[in-house]
Amino acid sequence: MRWLRLKRRIMTFLLILISVVVIVAVAYIIFSVKDSNIEVTDSTTVEITPSQIESIRAIGEWEFLTVNDEELVDTIDKGFFRDKELIRIYYGTLRFGIDLRRTAPQWIEVKDSVVNVLLPKIILLDRDFIDETRTKPFFESGTWTSTDREMLYKKAYRQMYDRCYTLSNIRTAEDNAKREFTRLLNSMGFKNVIVSFEQQ
Repeated sequence: MRWLRLKRRIMTFLLILISVVVIVAVAYIIFSVKDSNIEVTDSTTVEITPSQIESIRAIGEWEFLTVNDEELVDTIDKGFFRDKELIRIYYGTLRFGIDLRRTAPQWIEVKDSVVNVLLPKIILLDRDFIDETRTKPFFESGTWTSTDREMLYKKAYRQMYDRCYTLSNIRTAEDNAKREFTRLLNSMGFKNVIVSFEQQ
């Protein structure tokens, strides 16, 4: 009987002790929180650092469209006794893209959690687009000088440029650039991106 009484007293003491500890702990937490300032910050703020902007600019030339073309060009020289003719086939590759070293000041800006990008206009990245090593003679009669061949080259160049450097190809390159640039900035953690171009 004594053992049971002792056991009850011990249990009662432990319950009182646990209750006191819990009350003290709760009081401490309440007073600690009361004296603290709770701040809620907006974690959706978007920032892009100068080093990130510079790393993008360091890409330099970025190609967004390649157009392969071939031109059959001829010239005829009418002579007193006989005409002579020169026909050649020229092959060229026109690469459309941008040069990020030509970006304007403040070309990347953040406004209302949106990254606005102003890219330089689409240009031909290589003006020497005719591959002279692939030029083929198609027909040749008579004797032709290097000056004659240079004139024929220039004629092929103009034809190739006029055929390929079109508004349609420029727009296609712009669409590809918007897609690739948006993908690049998304991969860097920026969700909302608007890409535009300087006027052609």
